[in-house]
Amino acid sequence: MEKAKKEVKQFKLLERVEYSREGIVSSEVLRNSAGTLTVFAFDAGQGLSEHSAPFDAVVQILEGRATITIGGEPHEVSQGEMLIMPANVPHALSCVEPFKMVLAMFRGQ
Repeated sequence: MEKAKKEVKQFKLLERVEYSREGIVSSEVLRNSAGTLTVFAFDAGQGLSEHSAPFDAVVQILEGRATITIGGEPHEVSQGEMLIMPANVPHALSCVEPFKMVLAMFRGQ
């Protein structure tokens, strides 16, 4: 039985999304039963209101600076940093300058 050939993709994450004054821009890179990988671009002044997700998540900062508040505790993050967000804990994001990040959501326990 022949194995299904996996598609190899190569690209620059910073070029995957561009800033827009019209709203947050996102591009889903990968989705499967284990989770998702999504790149986001936030222009200055944009953000996400408080919400929660049923899965653990990891945020990798690609460009800029932002404040990510998790469980009421603000975390100042900037390029090159990573932040782990536990499942079911409320979190929000705000930025005063253009900001790009990768969000990996893990569906496992």
